[in-house]
Amino acid sequence: MQTVETCFTLSYTEHQYRLAQAYVEDMKKHPKRVYWIGKEGKSDEELILSHVAHKILSGFYNNYDPSFAKQQILDMKNQSSLE
Repeated sequence: MQTVETCFTLSYTEHQYRLAQAYVEDMKKHPKRVYWIGKEGKSDEELILSHVAHKILSGFYNNYDPSFAKQQILDMKNQSSLE
């Protein structure tokens, strides 16, 4: 099996950050949700930025304006390895 490790440099708006912050706060009210699998011990800031990145990379923010992705995904570096 081949894997790739990818590093993205993303930009985000204050609005996107606040939405992610609200999402993380809401998830704290539901500690048994699947959302928490693999996130134990992460700081609020890590959770917020992970959520922002997930939304950007999943295309959530650029569904209506694909050119917006060019403003947010600034750089991508890949390194592949064989397992």
